[in-house]
Amino acid sequence: MKVAELLEQRRANWRELEELCRLMEHRTKRALGPAKVLRFAALYRGACADLALADAYQLPPNTVRYLHQLVGRAHNQLYPSRGFQVRRWGEELLFELPQRLFRDGCLRLAFLLFWGVFGLTALLAGSRRDLAEALLGEEQMQLMEQMYETPPESQSVNERAFMLGFYIRHNPSIGLQCFASGLLLGIGGLPTLISNAAVLGATFGYMATVPQRDNFYTFVTAHGPFELTAVVLAAAAGMRMGFSLIQTNGWTRLASLRRSMHEAVPMVSLAVLLFGLAAFIEAFISPAPIPYAAKAAVAVISSGMLLFYFVLLGQPRGESHAAR
Repeated sequence: MKVAELLEQRRANWRELEELCRLMEHRTKRALGPAKVLRFAALYRGACADLALADAYQLPPNTVRYLHQLVGRAHNQLYPSRGFQVRRWGEELLFELPQRLFRDGCLRLAFLLFWGVFGLTALLAGSRRDLAEALLGEEQMQLMEQMYETPPESQSVNERAFMLGFYIRHNPSIGLQCFASGLLLGIGGLPTLISNAAVLGATFGYMATVPQRDNFYTFVTAHGPFELTAVVLAAAAGMRMGFSLIQTNGWTRLASLRRSMHEAVPMVSLAVLLFGLAAFIEAFISPAPIPYAAKAAVAVISSGMLLFYFVLLGQPRGESHAAR
C-alpha cells in the first residue's frame, strides 16, 4: 500500500484527534474521563508517526502543514506550559507552605540558633561593654550612637521615601547572604546565621545602655518582627538546599537538590515578602511622628500575624506531608 493511501485512511483518526483537542481546550482532562484521555494519547502518538511519514515521503505541503498544526495543538494539550497562577501561589503560600514550615527541621534549627544567640549576646552586651566592642567594634558603636542622637521623627517625607529604596536593597542582602552560604552543604549557613544574630543581639544590648536608647528602640520596634523573621526564613531555605546534598534519601545529589528547591523557593518568596513589608514599615512608620505605643502596637500585630501564619495555619489538617 502506498504511503499516501495509508495516510488517507487515517484521516478519520486525525479528525477524531482534532475533536478531542477542541474538547480539551474548553474542558479539564478530568471532565473528559480516563477513556478519552487514553484515546487522545494514542491518537497523538499516531499523528506523530503520520507526520514523520508525510515528511519523509514529501507528501503535499497542505497535508504536512495540517499534520504539523494538529500535532502541535495536541502537544500543547498533553504538555501544557505552566504560567504564573495567582490562585495557585495563593494556595501555596496560605495553605501548603505553613504546614511544611511547621514541621521543617531546618527552620526549627535556624529559629533556635538565631534567637538563642540573639538573646544571649543582647543580654551579655548589655552588661559587658568589652563584649559589645569585640562584636561591633568601637567605630560601629560610635556610629550607632551618632545615628540616634536625634529622634527618628525628624526625617522628612522625602528622606523616608529615599530610605525605603535603601532598605529594600540593603535588608534582603542580609537574607541573601544567609541563603547563599547555606548552599555550602547546609553547614555553611550556620556561621553566617550565628554571626548576624550575634551582631544584631550585641547592637540591641549595647544600645540599651546608652542615652540614645529611646530613639533607637522607638525606631526599630515596629519593623523588627518582619525583618528578623525574614532573615531566619532565608537562612533556613539555604540550609534546606545545602543539606539535601548530604541527605539524599536515595536520590542522586542533583535530583535531591532539585527536589529541595521546590520547597526552598516558596520559603525564599515568603522571606522576600516579609523583607518588603519590613522595609515599608521601616521607611514610613518607624520614623513617623506618632506615639511609641502605636509603633509597639504595629510590632504586636506583626508578631500576631506571624504566630497565626506559622503556628495556626501550620497545624496539620487532614492529609499533609511532613517536611523531610
